[in-house]
Amino acid sequence: MKKKLIFAGKQSIIFLLIIIISDISVLFAQVRREGGGRGGRSAPAQRNNAGRNRNNLSGSTRNTNPGNRNNVSGNTRNNGNRTNANNGNRNSNNNTNVHNKTNNVNSGNTVNVNVNNNRTVVQNNTVVRRNNVAYTRPPYVYGGRSYYSYHPYYYHPYHPYAWGPVYHPWGFFVAALATTAIVVSVASANAQAQAAAQYHYDQGVFYAPSNGGYTVVAAPVGAVVTTVPSNTQTVVVNQTTNYYYGGTFYEKSSKGYTVVAPTAGAVVENLPDGGKEVKVGDITYMKVGDTYYQPIQQNGKNMYEVVTVQEAK
Repeated sequence: MKKKLIFAGKQSIIFLLIIIISDISVLFAQVRREGGGRGGRSAPAQRNNAGRNRNNLSGSTRNTNPGNRNNVSGNTRNNGNRTNANNGNRNSNNNTNVHNKTNNVNSGNTVNVNVNNNRTVVQNNTVVRRNNVAYTRPPYVYGGRSYYSYHPYYYHPYHPYAWGPVYHPWGFFVAALATTAIVVSVASANAQAQAAAQYHYDQGVFYAPSNGGYTVVAAPVGAVVTTVPSNTQTVVVNQTTNYYYGGTFYEKSSKGYTVVAPTAGAVVENLPDGGKEVKVGDITYMKVGDTYYQPIQQNGKNMYEVVTVQEAK
């Protein structure tokens, strides 16, 4: 009886083991199937994801590219950049240049015209008239020019001379003229141009309109006045009497006194204010306007002689 019970227990254990093994086999089979199924299902998922990624990539690329294209074309085609680059620069540069040119042209013309007119007036009586008496002394030659004089050179410093309280040097400005000032007539080949300058004369001084007033100028050659100052110096040249005052030479005429250019060899005692010393080689000349005067000594007095200047031959 005992043996039967032991045999029955062994059979039960074996049966249980078989059941357990079967369950384990079934479990492994299910695991394998589930794993294979999940793996199969995973592939489509990955494909879908890949597809999604492709869609996303293509979508983002497509969306981004058109955006970039729009932005690029917008930047390129937009007149913002071109307008700023072209219109801004061109307009500002052109306007600035034109403005500068306009300012330069206007200021330059104004300054140059005023200065040139004054200088032209000042130079009207700087032409030295020739002397009929031949020079016995050789000229002083320097720098390609010949300087002729009748008297030997004798240096003494230049001292400007004032002819009285009514005298004013060239360049002196007055706001208004005295009631004694008169308009002068000009008798010369350039009468129209000189008359247009509206010269005025008052007691040996000539004025021309300038900057809302009047500026003292050199007497225009050919101008005729009825009287000359009482302290005018008499200068005889070529047996012709000249009247000298304030750097101006006059000759007596039927209408009064006519302004003439200085004659070569004329000797005067005083030179007006506005002259300067000019060093020419070893000789120092005094220059008034464009006229050269050589310092000399005559009868023990310091004097000045009008010099003829020519191109050296």
